[in-house]
Amino acid sequence: MENNIVIRNLQEKDIDDLVEIEELCFKTPWTKHSLQKELKNKLARYKVIEKDSKIVAYAGIWFVVDEGHITNVAVHPDHRGLGHGNQIIEALIDECAKSNIISMTLEVRKSNDTAIKLYKKYGFKLSGIRPGYYTDTQEDALIMWKDIEKGEEI
Repeated sequence: MENNIVIRNLQEKDIDDLVEIEELCFKTPWTKHSLQKELKNKLARYKVIEKDSKIVAYAGIWFVVDEGHITNVAVHPDHRGLGHGNQIIEALIDECAKSNIISMTLEVRKSNDTAIKLYKKYGFKLSGIRPGYYTDTQEDALIMWKDIEKGEEI
């Protein structure tokens, strides 16, 4: 990994960078207030990639019993194609493995081929469809699941 890249837990000081990434990446971005609430959510774990003191990618997951539900994955558009999507997914998988989570799930827009390809690379499999899940466009969501193997830390 590059010397100027750090993967770490989300901190309050990172919220403004996350808001910027959300607004650049999503049709319906999470608000600053929603992201701040996640810092207090006992079920939530968030990882960020910091490069040169700026957050360039982040991902969140909720731990519910022994399952991890990925809530957000985003890479700043100026930093795509550099492997940060891989790094942040690997960080979530590691977090799950260390926390005795046995499976991970997520919803992804049916049209988001880049994300779907990334998730498949890490063993996520299509398990269903949520029709009209995304209220901004009525687009369907693909439901994907991954089993965590013992010792799977990446």
